Amino acid sequence: MECIKSNIENIKTKINNSCKISNRNEEDVKLIAVTKTVDIDAINEAIECGATDVGENKPQELSRKFEVIGNKVRWHLIGSLQTNKVKYIIDKVYMIHSIDRLSLCDEIQKRAEKIDRTINCLVQVNISKEDSKHGIYEEDALSFIKTIANSYPNIKVKGLMTMAPNTDDKELIRSVFKKLKKLSIAIDNENIEGVSMDELSMGMSNDFEIAVEEGATFVRVGTSIFGKRNYNKK
Repeated sequence: MECIKSNIENIKTKINNSCKISNRNEEDVKLIAVTKTVDIDAINEAIECGATDVGENKPQELSRKFEVIGNKVRWHLIGSLQTNKVKYIIDKVYMIHSIDRLSLCDEIQKRAEKIDRTINCLVQVNISKEDSKHGIYEEDALSFIKTIANSYPNIKVKGLMTMAPNTDDKELIRSVFKKLKKLSIAIDNENIEGVSMDELSMGMSNDFEIAVEEGATFVRVGTSIFGKRNYNKK
């Protein structure tokens, strides 16, 4: 418990320091505790230590953990989402961070309509254009979002998400986050009905401080809270 508690406190201190550097309010940045491979007991410890938002990569894992933990926290689906897995999380998730194609929007819309819910979503943008990353390209984001706004009434676009390159080059990482922020401003200036650019989901354990300095409102942190992962676990 003490370890998780001190880790969360340390991360929040770093977030606050990054907010001061960039003249932002610390209340505008929310920490998502990423619980991939983390067991229920450790998640509950994190909740007791102040975690209010939890992120899962896999829909079935989110569903399984939700059945035990419930809505004590806000659940975020942060990983790539297959259309056939939407059914597992549609009634549980606070926000989906990985909208990147219209076939996925079709399924979310169909499922959300059935249960009379509006689903908060972020559009995943592959700023760095790496083949290993999901997401639409920067130049396609505006038309994609306009299509969602016009055709999918049960999907509310709340902002954008990206993943930085896996590199030690901090300036390269910063440039990716800067581009996402710039894109969000450009889309916001279009004043698309039903669309807001309030949220920017970017930054993980190794780069969240840079992300906060560049405008992140959600940072997705797992290893720095729970320690190194055992990827042989589910």
